[in-house]
Amino acid sequence: MIYLAITLDIFLILFSLKYVWWYKNKDMSATRIMMYHMIAEQIPNEKKSGLRVSPLMFEKHLEYFSNNGWKFIKMSELEEHKDQNKIVAITFDDGYLDNYSIALPLLKKYNACATLYLVIDRHNNDWSVKKNPKHNSGALASEEKLSDDHILEMLNSNVFELGGHTITHPYLPNLALEDKKYEMIQCKEILENKFNTQVTSFAYPFGIYSNEDINIIKESDYSSAVTTEEGVADNSALFDLKRVKASGKDNFFAFKLRVLKGFRGFI
Repeated sequence: MIYLAITLDIFLILFSLKYVWWYKNKDMSATRIMMYHMIAEQIPNEKKSGLRVSPLMFEKHLEYFSNNGWKFIKMSELEEHKDQNKIVAITFDDGYLDNYSIALPLLKKYNACATLYLVIDRHNNDWSVKKNPKHNSGALASEEKLSDDHILEMLNSNVFELGGHTITHPYLPNLALEDKKYEMIQCKEILENKFNTQVTSFAYPFGIYSNEDINIIKESDYSSAVTTEEGVADNSALFDLKRVKASGKDNFFAFKLRVLKGFRGFI
């Protein structure tokens, strides 16, 4: 009997470390900026990818926000809704085809909107190797990306807006200052001219950035920038905003913890 009790205690401790149900909720006036990449099923026989949130789970996310009084905004509306309760901004990084084929209809269904941080040279580009040469599977290069026609339709729907995410998705620490400026600022001009739209927000590639990168964005015409650092947004830190991670490895309970607490757990 004592062994059963010990086993149960260990289980409860591990569960409480993995899922911080006991942790205090973050202030509801802090904007939840959700970070997605793909809305897609896991690939059979492949290692489970956090980048792939299933369509069913994504719909559950949208349903949760819709049924619990959250207001959907685009990143360009961040300042307008600063310090208001239950504000959520859906964001997508990179530019995968499923953002059009799967996410767009679901966003329409729930009267939601989103910001797409788009890589300009996204086709046949496996940028993961730029951060770590060992990531040479080619999976990202073969993943279907959005065409310009898809993006125009997404913008015309008024569901999506565009954000800058560089031209080639480089690993910024490896670039000289002028090259950084070109990647980070020129992508805004290219997107605005190509799609006749306004781009006001930026996402750092891989979520890796320095004070130098923040200063580049601050001195540009961007009004905000997001990271991959996990948590709820501090609306006073507009150029290194945290995001709530939406992971394909999570169950629905973990998703709710991330939204309410800012993170899932310690392990």
